[in-house]
Amino acid sequence: MKEDLPQREEIQALQVLVKGRVQRVGYRRYLLDLAQDLGVSGYVKNMLDGSVQIFCQAPGNILQQFIEQAKNPPPPVIIKQFEVREAKPRPKLKIFKIRYGTIQDELQEGFGAMQSIFMDYWSEFRDYRQEFRDYRQEFRDYWSEFRDYRQEFRDYREEFRDFCEEFRDYRNEFRSFVDEFRDYRGEFREFVKRTDENFKIIMDRYGEISEKLTVILETLVKESRETREMLNETMNLLREAVNKLSKQELSE
Repeated sequence: MKEDLPQREEIQALQVLVKGRVQRVGYRRYLLDLAQDLGVSGYVKNMLDGSVQIFCQAPGNILQQFIEQAKNPPPPVIIKQFEVREAKPRPKLKIFKIRYGTIQDELQEGFGAMQSIFMDYWSEFRDYRQEFRDYRQEFRDYWSEFRDYRQEFRDYREEFRDFCEEFRDYRNEFRSFVDEFRDYRGEFREFVKRTDENFKIIMDRYGEISEKLTVILETLVKESRETREMLNETMNLLREAVNKLSKQELSE
């Protein structure tokens, strides 16, 4: 029993007409390299009206890739119109090639391509040159501004030096205050020490005085009581004497 061989995908063909900036810009060489990479067969040629005609054939998926990339070539090619129509495959075409014109046309093609690329670069260079001028002017503005900042920086630096000098003076003055504070702190400690000693002496003296006052007070209380009793006794004696005198006068 024979094994089934894989079926080869059917070849499809397309006829394409491309208009725009497609001659003398390397578009044919781009299509040739693209077709060789993908395995597409056919040809490309310049037309008298400035357009480019392409005949290409390959399996459907490969042919679709070729068409998509043919629509999007790199600069300086500019495509304005891309007309595609189906065509009948040509089995005799096994490779993709450029169908060249006369020698004069191909020389013009080559020189034209170089001129076109050169003009594009020259136009781009002009844009960059103008941009460079703008940047140069901007740089000059920045340089002028930098000079102003440099002078301002010098002023700030001088001011900073003055501030540093003033800070040194304040630091020295602060050190004097610190030393003076240390002296006052030592003096205050001595004062506190003397005050504690004086309070201790006062408290001791107060204890002695309090005891003496207590004794004096008790003595005064005791003597006051005895004095009161003596006064009472004296008053009683006076009353008795007065009564006796009163009775004698009445009897006489």
